[in-house]
Amino acid sequence: MNTPHSTLREQPNAGLGDRALAGWEIASVASSILIAEWIVSAAMGRSRLAVAIPIALAFVLLIGSHRLRGESFRDVGFRFDNFLRAGSLLLLPMFLTAVLCLIVGWWFGEINFLRWHVGRSIVGQLILGFGWGLVQQYVLQGFINRRAQIIWGPGWVSVLVVATVFGGLHLPNPWLALVTFGGGAIWASVYQKAPNLFALAVSHSLMTWILVSTLPASALNHLRIGFKYFG
Repeated sequence: MNTPHSTLREQPNAGLGDRALAGWEIASVASSILIAEWIVSAAMGRSRLAVAIPIALAFVLLIGSHRLRGESFRDVGFRFDNFLRAGSLLLLPMFLTAVLCLIVGWWFGEINFLRWHVGRSIVGQLILGFGWGLVQQYVLQGFINRRAQIIWGPGWVSVLVVATVFGGLHLPNPWLALVTFGGGAIWASVYQKAPNLFALAVSHSLMTWILVSTLPASALNHLRIGFKYFG
């Protein structure tokens, strides 16, 4: 089994068929999520079971693709040996983002660190955010980022593709799409240097908490996406 770094170095030399397959995989997973957000969620209301169907199909594709390509949990980023390396790369952008959010929150008088999940403790909020962040980062980095690198190789092109996909999945909420594009670019760049999904999930949870706690609630529209944004 190749190490993650050697695998990434070989990916730009992938054949045309492999790159085409990777593009199809990215499009298929993104389409499944969009169908869940825009069509199933709107048609079925609060029925989580219905929304779970396209998401489950996407995960079947993800797991099947990993097996086909011989990717292990470690290759994808479920590992601890590079946790500190990834964390160190995340510290500066997280600090700068937090300072900017606090300034905006202070300016608009919107700072409230219990706003994210009303009724839950901050610890409970962060644990829930970590779990949800881990799922999102796995799909975004462990799958889409790796497939993007097969097509375009490591670097700014594949990073921008990952960021664009992540931001696009949060439309039509303009401010949320903008901040997720920025966050997606940072996380994608860090993942390519130190693929660790646990560090990214911690960052995802903390940044979501700070974002929701500081930016005007009217701008974020309760983090609604898809047709629910208009409801």
